Amino acid sequence: MSVTELAERIERAWDDPDHLDAAAVEETIALLDRGEVRVAEPDGDGWTVNEWAKKAVLLYFRVRGLETTEVGPFEYHDRLPLKRGYEEAGVRVVPPATARYGAFISRGAVLMPSYVNIGAWVGPGTMVDTWATVGSCAQIGADVHLSGGVGIGGVLEPVQARPVIVEDGAFIGSRSIVVEGVRVRERAVLGAGVILTGNTPVIDVTGDGPVEHRGEVPAGAIVVAGSRPREFLAGSYGLPAGLIIGYRTEATDSKLELNELLREFGSSLGS
Repeated sequence: MSVTELAERIERAWDDPDHLDAAAVEETIALLDRGEVRVAEPDGDGWTVNEWAKKAVLLYFRVRGLETTEVGPFEYHDRLPLKRGYEEAGVRVVPPATARYGAFISRGAVLMPSYVNIGAWVGPGTMVDTWATVGSCAQIGADVHLSGGVGIGGVLEPVQARPVIVEDGAFIGSRSIVVEGVRVRERAVLGAGVILTGNTPVIDVTGDGPVEHRGEVPAGAIVVAGSRPREFLAGSYGLPAGLIIGYRTEATDSKLELNELLREFGSSLGS
């Protein structure tokens, strides 16, 4: 059936809880797994969320029953199967990396011991480093590096909400966390330990006065963890903020040069 027909069937199943169209749900998840449908996709300078695909992911949990899976000495008991076929897909997967069926991993990507959830899309040449997690429906571009321990949040509900998006060529430093549909634009760099939510201010401090962004990191921006003071009844305390200390250039494109720049501000990329 066509994608349009599939979307219509998913919408009907979503609107009528008593009419669970298992065949349409299974076909949608298969398309997500193969990368032929995405939960969100580029649309000019923005992104379009395919709500019906998100609805299919949520309905999939109702379609599937709990099953036991054995992988060597390990046993799992879950509703969703694991992704398979990495050799044919041209993906390098280092034990014990795990991806759920319904996540798409592009050719040339590398999964170190990490986790990728259903509905996620991982672009070609991207490295998901050790203990990094890619949450449900997150969209990770090409040639991205998610360093050790990075947490990319999942955004399944509400269905109209934009997932976390990390665009092509971005570098996310060790132990950084990006959640709540934040968009990290192409070639941006987050230093180690940066935490971004949809409401975290990302402040450009490179000019004469601060320029504030929320929910988005500009293209090529180099961001370190910072704070901004706020007054409370009990006193003045610092709340987390991201500070843009510069923008990528040919001179700062190497990991060594980026680390040197970040260390001037007490940060680094991490491993």
